[in-house]
Amino acid sequence: MGTTVEQALEQLKSTGVRMTPQRHAILSFLMNSMTHPTADEIYKALSPVFPSMSVATIYNNLRLFVDARLVRELTYGDDSSRFDADLSEHYHAICKSCGKIVDFDYPPLTDVEEAASRETGFRVEGHRMEIYGHCGDCAKLPS
Repeated sequence: MGTTVEQALEQLKSTGVRMTPQRHAILSFLMNSMTHPTADEIYKALSPVFPSMSVATIYNNLRLFVDARLVRELTYGDDSSRFDADLSEHYHAICKSCGKIVDFDYPPLTDVEEAASRETGFRVEGHRMEIYGHCGDCAKLPS
């Protein structure tokens, strides 16, 4: 994972971002989550503790965290964005039935990036790979 919640909070404070209890809770939730939650899932998880917090507060803080490069926004077509605080090089397996996203490690595909650069003339800055299928739970369900 790399960055701890405390390190992320210090990074935000050093750029003049005021630390609120809600902001701390959202960041902690993300950094301790392995589920790649949507903004709505974060809202539902935190609203019992912060009943006056709005979904807009969640979205505003997520944008702040993405801009500060503490969180990665994952977009998949028309579905809601999901958020990942694990900024290490890793890939995702995505269930086509329930939408579950699971991280997996694989050596970085630097050869593919280099080939793309050579063949296209692009200055490649990164890539994203997703594997689609059915998670273990959904694969057990009758079709």
